[in-house]
Amino acid sequence: MQDLFDFSKNRTPSHIPAPLARRLSPQRLEDFVGQRQLFSPGCPLRRAVETGDLDSAVFFGPPGSGKSALARLIIQGTRAQAQYLNAVGIGVAEIRKIIQAAQLRRTAQARGTLLIIDEIHHFNRSQQDILLPSVEEGVLQFIGITTENPHFYLNAALLSRLTIYEFLPLEQEDLEKILERALAQKIKLHPQARAHLLRYADGDARRLLNALEIALQTAAPGPDAKTIELKAMEEACQKRSVRYDKTSDEHYDHISAFIKSMRGSDPDAAVYWMAKMLEAGEDPRFIARRILICASEDVGNADPQALGVAAAAFQAVELVGMPEARIPLAQAALYVACAPKSNASYLAVEGAIQEVRSGPRREVPRHLRDANLDAKSRRHGEGYLYPHDFPGHFVSQEYLPDPRPFYHPTDEGFEKTLQERLARRRALRARPISGAP
Repeated sequence: MQDLFDFSKNRTPSHIPAPLARRLSPQRLEDFVGQRQLFSPGCPLRRAVETGDLDSAVFFGPPGSGKSALARLIIQGTRAQAQYLNAVGIGVAEIRKIIQAAQLRRTAQARGTLLIIDEIHHFNRSQQDILLPSVEEGVLQFIGITTENPHFYLNAALLSRLTIYEFLPLEQEDLEKILERALAQKIKLHPQARAHLLRYADGDARRLLNALEIALQTAAPGPDAKTIELKAMEEACQKRSVRYDKTSDEHYDHISAFIKSMRGSDPDAAVYWMAKMLEAGEDPRFIARRILICASEDVGNADPQALGVAAAAFQAVELVGMPEARIPLAQAALYVACAPKSNASYLAVEGAIQEVRSGPRREVPRHLRDANLDAKSRRHGEGYLYPHDFPGHFVSQEYLPDPRPFYHPTDEGFEKTLQERLARRRALRARPISGAP
């Protein structure tokens, strides 16, 4: 049996083995682990790979989810001339040479060309445009591999000619299968070390195997096998990098989860998504702005203090910066999440804007117009009733021609008080104007 964990110090650099993750890459379709939604027997992708009829495609998903492993299996099973390249290391000139060779091969040998490009999101528009005709005409069978959402990085013309397959983080049972495959090489893993490693992997097979390989280098040799204890595994599992890109899908997904958690009154979820964004390097001012908006849009007058708390947090972020800014951000996010909710203010302004755009034209009534300059010449302000001169500081008079209600307070929190107050005043406003006191 091949020794996957031979770390002999006498090896010369030219004989250093490939990383464990590469050596344990599946060699047969039956060995491929995970992605049941795509690769279970009978699924379209599985059938296409088995028959060799896979169209040009994009595999996208998080690191360690099996994209590259599946691409290598496709290479093994194809009858075409296959090339596996990384987008970072090739330019327009090399792409042209590959396309020219593919055209000659197709004409002279009636043989296809499979081009697999890893990290395809690094290709600029010019590189993508060069690929487009060859993919469209079938000169190339193309597979792009990326950790980023292709809708953000690939142009629409190229995407329209590709089938997009989304890979998901591996499930716990998938990671356990991969780990068992590795441990078959006379390795013992303490139960606590095993649990720690699986948590650390977080759906990423490459991360799991890399950490296992590092831990093994310091593992204590035993009579039958090397044993990895919890301490060695903890040392091997250094700070986990957060899968997050401030310019792409992860950015929008995380801020969406954060906002929806505050709106849904789940403070624990809200502070988690906020912490993950901060840990990944998100601009704290961006997070503060979202809390500010949520405090008004989703809490509103159900708890008017929420807007003040959010505004204070925003100011605190500007004054103190990170890492201390995480504390007022957390305070504000938790307050907004726990506050009673109302979107009545949001609905009111949206309704009013729609009325301005498509409703009847309304002019400012004379008695509401500014009287500073033309009270005498144009009678502006004439007939205005000053509410503070009336009992309860309220008087019924026209404020909006052809009136219609836009604000409908809910019965949540303080807005219930506003609801009752507004109902009384709307009823009074419906009565005839009583005149000056």
